[in-house]
Amino acid sequence: MARALILFVSLLVLGNVVVDSAFAPDLIVAMAKILLDNYCSPEKLAGMQEAIDAASSNTEILSIPDPETLASVLTGGVQSTINDPRLTVSYDPKYVPAAPPSLPPLPPNQLVEVLQSSIKLEVLEGNIGYLRIDHIIGDELAVKIGNLLLELVWNKILPTSALIFDLRYTGSGDLSGIPYIVSYFTDAEPLIHIDSVYDRPSNTTTELWSMPTLLGQRYGTKKPLLILTSGNTKGIAEDVAYCLKNLKRATIVGEKTAGGSVKIDKIKIGDTDFYVTVPSAKSINPITKKSWEVTGVTPNVEVDAEDALAAAVKIVNLRAEIPAFLAATGALVANNYAFENVGADVAEKLAAASDDYAFISSKEELETKLSADLLRLSGDKCLKTTHNIPALPPMNPTPEMLIELIKVSFHTDVFENNIGYLRFDMFGDFEEVQAIAQIIVEHVWNKVVNTDALIVDLRNNVGGPTTAIAGFCSYFFDADKQVLLDKLYDRPSGTIKELWTLPELTGVRYGTKKSLIILISGATAGAAEEFVYIMKKNGRAMIIGETSNGACHPAETFRVGESDAFLSIPTTHSDTAQGPVWEGAGVTPHIPVPAAAALDTAKGILSKHFAGAKK
Repeated sequence: MARALILFVSLLVLGNVVVDSAFAPDLIVAMAKILLDNYCSPEKLAGMQEAIDAASSNTEILSIPDPETLASVLTGGVQSTINDPRLTVSYDPKYVPAAPPSLPPLPPNQLVEVLQSSIKLEVLEGNIGYLRIDHIIGDELAVKIGNLLLELVWNKILPTSALIFDLRYTGSGDLSGIPYIVSYFTDAEPLIHIDSVYDRPSNTTTELWSMPTLLGQRYGTKKPLLILTSGNTKGIAEDVAYCLKNLKRATIVGEKTAGGSVKIDKIKIGDTDFYVTVPSAKSINPITKKSWEVTGVTPNVEVDAEDALAAAVKIVNLRAEIPAFLAATGALVANNYAFENVGADVAEKLAAASDDYAFISSKEELETKLSADLLRLSGDKCLKTTHNIPALPPMNPTPEMLIELIKVSFHTDVFENNIGYLRFDMFGDFEEVQAIAQIIVEHVWNKVVNTDALIVDLRNNVGGPTTAIAGFCSYFFDADKQVLLDKLYDRPSGTIKELWTLPELTGVRYGTKKSLIILISGATAGAAEEFVYIMKKNGRAMIIGETSNGACHPAETFRVGESDAFLSIPTTHSDTAQGPVWEGAGVTPHIPVPAAAALDTAKGILSKHFAGAKK
């Protein structure tokens, strides 16, 4: 730091060849002393005293001819050295310090007119309050005009259902006004530590706390509060927005704020006409331990300033619909979720969680949070929000197209020792499969049915309808005896459907005598898990690979109330009489190995089996 500043001073003193005018080096010394005594972050000035001493001992004179150019050079040097864009040096021989804003003595009727012209108030459709103020008054002025503000402004805001507080044009204010504003949007108890402000000239820190008593009623903490910001929102207004944002009392909508300062002083440098503008105080938020100064306040919802009001209104209207939305969601889950007790519990807890949705700002955010809550409350990743995707129009492929489609959808092979291999990555609907069963048998099944053992590869099978499960299972059981495969409970109808092997099939059965190995992975889901679960439960297959996905029977889609949101709800579960099934937990393999090693493991087991049989 000291070296950088010494170098900067040296450049100023020695870097100019043409000398048209001279400024004494004590200009820099005086400026540096102002920074030392007034800059709000003294820790960034470590080493400056050494730089001052170096400049003071230099007998050269500053040789920049133009004072405004010198001011610009000084500004660049100070900003780059201290890394603070708020620090500026100006040459201003006509500067007159601005008087602090004050309200001139006015008769009551004129005072009313002044307030009405400087504060914009509306009650928008839906009982949404809108309040715009362009200057934040301090406690002294608040005492003088407080009753008028109550009558003309605040008492009209109180009955609204939500408030949009517009600070897009607020570039000035009084530090003492911060506790007033924040307190109207918090409760009387407990008192809240709002902010801490360090003042460098006095070397003191002032804590700002919420106020236990106020003139008039509080807006409270329950009704939505949205604050509009822009790049012109500066200083005290930034502090208000930052405090209410981090207290989780307000949603900020608009643009990132200016990144100003809680207090800026313009100080004359010695007896010259040069001035240094310096942030002399800084805000330290007790929650974040950081400040909004320089960096600005980042909105919760970033939109262009001109679009902020419309965006805020949209957010308020969305939040007004959330309680009914959650109630409708709970009712759908309670009435349709496959596991009745879980569904009732989810609905009850969801109804009590409406406060957790107070800061939702978009439909996407609402759906994301709802899905996360449904998963947390039910433990079921299949219970979630979804989109109502229209069904594709029916296709009428030619027989040639069907054959090619089937060839692409199924993969078969026959390995050494007459070991068959069958892979497909999705189950089809029974009606669709039944119509093309003969084609599947001819082009797929007949290639593996006469093998001595079969490996069915479902490692990449993501599920599909379960209507064809009974038929596919039946190929691995004998025709002389029907086997009860599973019992499926349907929650909406309250009925139980039994799955039995089919007495008649297209093509030849594989039967129960030949070995069957099924490969699974963490991607194996839904209908594929039901098939694996049945075959494992009945002792018909050896399962190799990873524990399956733990998904669900095909879920149904329900519209939530009158909204355009939809829920995916599993409505069916397998028979739980024998204990927990695969939904949510997955199917555990007999031989756990990484999915990539499952096929080689299966081939090795079967090869050893056949090698032993030949001895």
